Amino acid sequence: MFKKIDHVQLSAPVGSEKEAIRFYNGILGFDIVKKPRSLEKRGGAWFRYDDIHLHIGVEEGFSPAKKAHPAIEVESLKEIENVFKDHHITIQHDDNLPSAKRFYVNDPFGNRLEFLEWEG
Repeated sequence: MFKKIDHVQLSAPVGSEKEAIRFYNGILGFDIVKKPRSLEKRGGAWFRYDDIHLHIGVEEGFSPAKKAHPAIEVESLKEIENVFKDHHITIQHDDNLPSAKRFYVNDPFGNRLEFLEWEG
């Protein structure tokens, strides 16, 4: 019945599209996806890296997702860790998931993001 998750949406404050583009495109290397014309007026920004689709929606009264988060599997956790370190982004390591190396970061809006690499 289900095929896959089409995209994950995170929220951000109104008017923060440039900051979202700087982080998700400039630092993480996600491509910017042009939103359909019918959705452009809502603001926000869409991103894609291969089959990973991430949407940033803007909202009044924004509050970051501090517990809920997308988990993005990477080929080299050390490589993405170095990207974050180069940009002075705080990393929170977590070794509580058996058979995986992982850490968390916050995007510029305080939303939690998990990056993990499965062992073996």
